[in-house]
Amino acid sequence: MFVAPTGYQAIFNPAIPYVGPINGGLKSGMSLYIQGSIPEEADSFFLNLQCGENEDSDIASHLNAHFDGWVVLNNCQGGEWGPEEKIDNLPFSKGSSFEVVILVKDDGYQFQVNGQDFCMFNHRLPVDTVSNLLIGGNVSIQKISIFGGGDPGDQGDGGNLPAICGPPVFYPATPYTLVIPGGLSAKQTILFRGLIPAGAYRFYLNLTVGSSQEVAFHFNPRVEEGEVVRNSYLQEYWGDEERDFSFNPFQEGQYCDISVRCGSQMFKVFVNGQHMCNFNHRYQDKSQIDTLELGGDFQVSYVCL
Repeated sequence: MFVAPTGYQAIFNPAIPYVGPINGGLKSGMSLYIQGSIPEEADSFFLNLQCGENEDSDIASHLNAHFDGWVVLNNCQGGEWGPEEKIDNLPFSKGSSFEVVILVKDDGYQFQVNGQDFCMFNHRLPVDTVSNLLIGGNVSIQKISIFGGGDPGDQGDGGNLPAICGPPVFYPATPYTLVIPGGLSAKQTILFRGLIPAGAYRFYLNLTVGSSQEVAFHFNPRVEEGEVVRNSYLQEYWGDEERDFSFNPFQEGQYCDISVRCGSQMFKVFVNGQHMCNFNHRYQDKSQIDTLELGGDFQVSYVCL
């Protein structure tokens, strides 16, 4: 069973219209990721950051994409809409998938669409009054990720629940290397999501010991072969490969949401919210595992640890 780590909220394939809570409320520094697709017959869809779950709740940010060719930004307070901000540029296409990132900044909401900055909507209502996300209109949503929710000091149930420790990095170029401050710790979770492009051969995640370049965990989906290989590289030798898994979600043209959880005895890998495989620790001093590497045929949407 996938248990979302503290500071991370994941929603898969919600019905539309969707209205759901932002755990702990919205705060500056948080971010929201939305991946969806637009039907050919679409005329518009919208994303609201709301101060409640009811239809008459105040709306801090309203983004409405009209397929006549423009986007409208606005807010609503006390039942009254504010002045519209209209952008004569539509970054969405009928019959296509999309990714939207909303970065909550001190001065406003920064919207990115398909990895590119799109617009800024300055705050008109206090950020800490926002409690819900609403998505409606002609759109299908595959994934919503909310980073930074809940009590920042809460590790859940006495520290027994998994946690993520930092903000996500969106759309890094690969190969990508990230230093893990202080090394891995038990119950820490690494999250990354992206697209397997057409013609993909293989991609990898390595968790390495920076001082020796040893690889404590090598996770290597081989798309062309239909295999998912796990291994370690210790004392200048590769160990025995492990290839068993419960299902294989790694197909060309598919988005994959991957969670690698560091337990006391093993790494546990979840894909799209389902447990896929385990890998028993071969390098026991987890605090020395201080580098993450991502590479190969994988277009990364975000990585977070």
